[in-house]
Amino acid sequence: MTTTGLGSVPGDDIRAWMRAVLDVVDIPFLPELPARPYGDMVSRSVGVLTELAADLQPAGWRLTGGGDARASLDQRRARALLQEDLDVLEEYADGYAGPLKVQVTGPWTLAATVERPRGDKVLADYGARRDLAQALAYGVEQHLAEVRKRVPGADVVLQVDEPALPAVLAGAVPTASGWGKHRSVDGPGAVELLSLFTAGGPTVVHCCAARPPIEVFTKAGATGVAVDTSLLNKAGWEQLAVAAEAGSTLYTGVLPTTGDLPKAEQAAEPLIRRWRDLGLDPGLLKQIVVTPACGLATAPSPADARARLKLLRDIADVLGEAADA
Repeated sequence: MTTTGLGSVPGDDIRAWMRAVLDVVDIPFLPELPARPYGDMVSRSVGVLTELAADLQPAGWRLTGGGDARASLDQRRARALLQEDLDVLEEYADGYAGPLKVQVTGPWTLAATVERPRGDKVLADYGARRDLAQALAYGVEQHLAEVRKRVPGADVVLQVDEPALPAVLAGAVPTASGWGKHRSVDGPGAVELLSLFTAGGPTVVHCCAARPPIEVFTKAGATGVAVDTSLLNKAGWEQLAVAAEAGSTLYTGVLPTTGDLPKAEQAAEPLIRRWRDLGLDPGLLKQIVVTPACGLATAPSPADARARLKLLRDIADVLGEAADA
C-alpha cells in the first residue's frame, strides 16, 4: 500500500517541494505550484502544446493557431517555467529509481477551459477539440520522454486531470455568453479522446469533482482512477468497486485538504466501512494508493500541506491492517 499527492501544492518554492515529495511520499510527483505565474495546471498543459500556439487573455488561454503559428510570450513563459521545474527535478532526483508521477490537464478539461481563436470554448467544435486532444497527446508523449531522459531510473506514471469531465458529460459547461450550455458529450466520445493518453504506460485519471465517471476512465484504458471518496454517491462507489475487482489501482482521496488534521484512524474509517458494506475482498485494499482528497494548493501553508502528505503513511498503515484482518 502506497501514498502520493495529486499535484498542486501551496507556496512558490519548487526546490523545497521537490525535496519534500522525494522524501515524504512513496510515489514522488512533479509538484505544481499555481501560486506562481504560469504554474497552474492549465498553463502547464498549454506549455506542453508544442504543435499549437496560444496566448493568455483576461478570460484565460486562447488558441491562436497551429503548425508554424508563433507561440505567444505567455506560452513561451509557461514552457520556460516547466523546463525550469524539470531542471530541479533532474537535480534532486539524481540517482532515483522507482515510480515517478507527472500530471497533465486532460483533453476534456482543457477543451472546456481554452477558447478557440474566434471565441467560445474549444469544446463547442468537434474538430477543434479533437485537434487539441491530438496535439496534447503528442506534447505529453514528448514531455514524458524528457522526464525519462532526465531521470533514467524512473518508472513514469501519467496522471490525467479531468475535473471538468462530469460537467462536459452532463452538458453543464456554460457558453461564452453565459446564457446557454455546451452540448453534452456521450460516454463513447469521452472514452475516444481519453484513450489517446493511456497507451504509453501506467495512467491514472483523476477527477475530484462529484460524480466522477469512473467507468469512462476504465473503458479508456486507464490503469488507475483517482477520486475524492467523500463525494462518491452510491453509483460512484459501485463503479469504484467494479474497477477494484477488475484490477485497477485506486487512488483514494481520503484526507481532507483543509481544516484540522484528523487522526489516521478517523480518515481511514469511512473507506474501510464502505469497503465492507460493498462486500469487497479486504485484500483488495492493498491495491489502494492513499492520497489527499484533491490537490493541496488550497492548504493554508506549505507546512500544513507537508503535514498532510506525511499523515498519508499513517492512514496507509491503518488500511493495511484492515486488508490483513
